[in-house]
Amino acid sequence: MRHPLVLTVILCLASCRQPAFTDRLARGTWVDLTYPFDSTTMYWPTAQPFRLTVVSAQRTPAGYYYAANNLAAAEHGGTHLDAPVHFAEGKHSTDQIPLAQLLGPAIVIDVSRQADSSADYRVTPADLAAWEVAHGRIAAATIVLIRTGWGSRWPDRARYLGTSKTGGAALPELHFPGLHPDAAQVLTERQVDAVGIDTPSIDYGQSTTYDSHQRLFGADIPAFENVANLGGLPVTGSFVIALPMLIRGGSGGPLRIVALLP
Repeated sequence: MRHPLVLTVILCLASCRQPAFTDRLARGTWVDLTYPFDSTTMYWPTAQPFRLTVVSAQRTPAGYYYAANNLAAAEHGGTHLDAPVHFAEGKHSTDQIPLAQLLGPAIVIDVSRQADSSADYRVTPADLAAWEVAHGRIAAATIVLIRTGWGSRWPDRARYLGTSKTGGAALPELHFPGLHPDAAQVLTERQVDAVGIDTPSIDYGQSTTYDSHQRLFGADIPAFENVANLGGLPVTGSFVIALPMLIRGGSGGPLRIVALLP
């Protein structure tokens, strides 16, 4: 069953018959949760980085100015989407994820205090239970955003990833917080729409089997990684729109994600 607020947005955008909500969309405060793609954008150590090649940035012989670029990058880097097929054979690719799963009410689970004490911290079922004691059961069709505080380290590669190395040699040195597989299982049972985090991966840096990816993606729940500015969102009440590049058959892709504040 779709969350009532998601249905409200879909109906409102289709018919514009709810002026209060359309006014909120037009006049509300938006927070950009996306890092720009440029030469500083961080990618997985074994992935190809973002490259922008200038084709033209000049005035033409005809007298008008013309700018154009070529770009190239791996699917997984910067603020991006992980499609379920990334770690679950036969599940949704980037273009197959239902649009309604990429927009909806969001909650923020803040574990920045715990992550301050350990770069390898993993969000536990106890963290989720504590959130629910304070704010109520996590509703189905919610977008869950995990704030570890790691965004304050962007774009310092060594501090954000735990290493400044690239290639396979970097992998044993990765240290950043993530989601414990048991907590991922709880979120699948809550039937959330998507899970986002302000680190390079849903799994913590020392993971070698990516169990949280497997559990979420096996339930066709996509992930958003390297999400920016989560400190600007309230614990509840924001509305998130997360639209990836629509790559047919993709395992992920660059993501533009924004939040409408309550």
